[in-house]
Amino acid sequence: MKPFMDENFLLPNGASERLYHEYAKDMPIFDYHSHLPIGQVLEDVNFDNLTQVWLYGDHYKWRAMRACGVSEDLASGIPKAAGDYARFEAWASVVPQTVGNPLYHWSHLELKRYFGVEELLTPKNARKIYDHCSEKLRTPDFSVRSIIRRGNVSVICTTDDPTDNLKEHIALAGENWGCRVYPAWRPDKALAVNNAKFLNAWIGKLEVASGKSVSTYENFLAALQARHDFFHQCGCRLSDYGIERPYAIPYTASEVEAAFRKLRDGTSLVGGELERCRSAILHDLLCMDARADWTQQLHFGAKRDNNTKAFGLRGPDTGYDAIGQFEIGLTLVTLLDRLESEGLLARTIVYTLNPNDHDMIASILGSFMDGKTPGKMQIGAAWWYNDHKDGMNRQLSALANIGLISRFVGMLTDSRSFLSYPRHEYFRRLLCAKLGADMENGELPSDFSLIGGVVRDVCFNNATNYFGMELPK
Repeated sequence: MKPFMDENFLLPNGASERLYHEYAKDMPIFDYHSHLPIGQVLEDVNFDNLTQVWLYGDHYKWRAMRACGVSEDLASGIPKAAGDYARFEAWASVVPQTVGNPLYHWSHLELKRYFGVEELLTPKNARKIYDHCSEKLRTPDFSVRSIIRRGNVSVICTTDDPTDNLKEHIALAGENWGCRVYPAWRPDKALAVNNAKFLNAWIGKLEVASGKSVSTYENFLAALQARHDFFHQCGCRLSDYGIERPYAIPYTASEVEAAFRKLRDGTSLVGGELERCRSAILHDLLCMDARADWTQQLHFGAKRDNNTKAFGLRGPDTGYDAIGQFEIGLTLVTLLDRLESEGLLARTIVYTLNPNDHDMIASILGSFMDGKTPGKMQIGAAWWYNDHKDGMNRQLSALANIGLISRFVGMLTDSRSFLSYPRHEYFRRLLCAKLGADMENGELPSDFSLIGGVVRDVCFNNATNYFGMELPK
């Protein structure tokens, strides 16, 4: 029986072991999609204890704790936060029950890689592990930037609203500390035309940020373009859209203008009017990305805020979202085809939360390669509820069977935690396991220069070339 999580964890044979240890392990990380709080990077903060870096904001853990009967004040800390150690102690009681869930692997990888903890976390050793890790976290060697450097992270892209002033990014851009941090444009709120009250409040912020008055749809686009230009000046080369599905039904300019005036008058849109307005806004935003030579990311398939009672108490992003089942294929083709016909289809990464859509999306994207940009149309890394061994293998299989695994831009964290970088290690081990197994079976040549080169490209080189962002000096 193999030891748990030894140096050859997830590596089933000699070829995969060699691919990982000689080609993947030491490659830098290009984390092109994260939700890390940029202010903590700028301030280079130290966390006071393990709960703060591990449980604050991590709805993956909150869901597991709820499933084990842990009360909300110990899980999310909402509405009444318990003490930090009490919350950690509750999590320690849950970890042994997460066997089979990726959280069991993530938690022990993070303890091992960052803190040298070889023991399995249980209620019996919770206090010892908590004190050991918390003591380290309070030292300069475990400040936020030190943690990032310890993870060999070269580039981080955050997730930023168009109204953000990006002051932290601007300040960080002038510092040379071993990692480049870039903003990424996330204009989801511009598409909230189903909620006039929310949208109009956000447009007020957009007016202030852009210095432009917004009364018409044309004004709205001008204000968004001004912010898009500002993001570009601040180094942004990447957009991201977190939407249920593609919006791509026909519309006319007069229909959109009339719908937008209704919104500004306080009337939320429904039905066909809602779909037409969203289709117009998404199209026009994607055109901005193409004109600026950005890469655009489309995240499809999340059914959000399912528990209305919990949403009312705790708000969004607290662990009440799920995999949705939406019509993706037809509208995705319509959207991409229109952009391609207009000469405005940017480099595109499409993520799906529903694993049943992987093969379909991979085949659609292959229809829009341009013969100029290697890997221009990408099926995104295993995302959220796919972010585990089976999900990563399914995504890699779809990519290899229908596209080109050699052009893949690799893994990301999609995380709010500075300790999440072992997810890249996890992915790299699975990548090497897949390719190594094919080498051992004679399905790939025993040419480590060839296959190892593919591994290095997927781990880092492809992302560097694809996104075109400057690396740290």
